[in-house]
Amino acid sequence: MNFPLLSALVAMLMAQVIKAPLQLVARRTWNPGLCFSTGGMPSSHSAAAAALAASVGIVNGFGSSLFAIAAVVCTITAYDAAGIRRHAGMHAVLLNRITHHLPESARGEAQAGQLKELLGHRPLEVMAGLILGVLTSVTLNFIL
Repeated sequence: MNFPLLSALVAMLMAQVIKAPLQLVARRTWNPGLCFSTGGMPSSHSAAAAALAASVGIVNGFGSSLFAIAAVVCTITAYDAAGIRRHAGMHAVLLNRITHHLPESARGEAQAGQLKELLGHRPLEVMAGLILGVLTSVTLNFIL
């Protein structure tokens, strides 16, 4: 059994599955499509990367080169989720608004495909993903 791979996959699936129930509790709206999309609470990318890093540390030691690699990849993933991908989503919101307000004659292909707006995460969503990932690895380590 590849414990780091299993931990990462379980953490990612858990993060995706709990997005819709969390939205229901927080905003009183049910949107099962959130379970299949990017963005939202918690970050599944951050959860997977944190679970991978934590489980590599558990298996190979936190002083190992493998843990160092996994920790750096985790940091880059979390930074990207809260930075670049979040800003790309913010740009998509503005571009969709601009396109919506164009005269019909100017819309053409621009209106045909709305840009996806929920791409990245707020820092709290990334932090929740990181915590979920580490807790998943630690829990699976005790169970297995």
